[in-house]
Amino acid sequence: MNYHLFQIVNGAAGRSDLVDDVFEWSAAWLIYVLVATAAVPVLAHLRHGRAALMRVVASLGLAFAVGQAVAALSTEVRPFQTHTVHQLIPHAAGASLPSDHATAAFAVAFAVGAFLSRRWGVALSVLATIIGFARVWTGVHYPGDILAGALIAAAAVATIGVVGRAYERRTSRRLDTTA
Repeated sequence: MNYHLFQIVNGAAGRSDLVDDVFEWSAAWLIYVLVATAAVPVLAHLRHGRAALMRVVASLGLAFAVGQAVAALSTEVRPFQTHTVHQLIPHAAGASLPSDHATAAFAVAFAVGAFLSRRWGVALSVLATIIGFARVWTGVHYPGDILAGALIAAAAVATIGVVGRAYERRTSRRLDTTA
């Protein structure tokens, strides 16, 4: 099913230079727009939300670490290594699962949404989805690689959220007993 979905998306590539150019740009550069956009809610919370900002950073770090561990264990290679594809952007051969771009993009989007601003999180999630789709369109990832990145990001954000709440409860109990 993963390869079948890949064929549907990547099979449409190569038919329109304009559409290909948009997805090539999105696959390579939209992540920088996502990070710059995420800076807006981050900067808005600098003075009053240090704990929330730390959770955003911790979520990204945890998602990256888990993604690297999954990649080290994965035997899934990139689509262009085993199939004839429309590869529209250059990429080194190697592990395909999970997509680093998708993991990072969704981790930032989900963390901003969970810890800073739901509205900004939704907007960033749309950008992350476009990035993921573009990575498939350009032939460097399977849809499952993108889904794995999104799931790793969601799990990292959820884990950091649970740990952060537990820390806050423990800290507030300490303050209550010392007062």
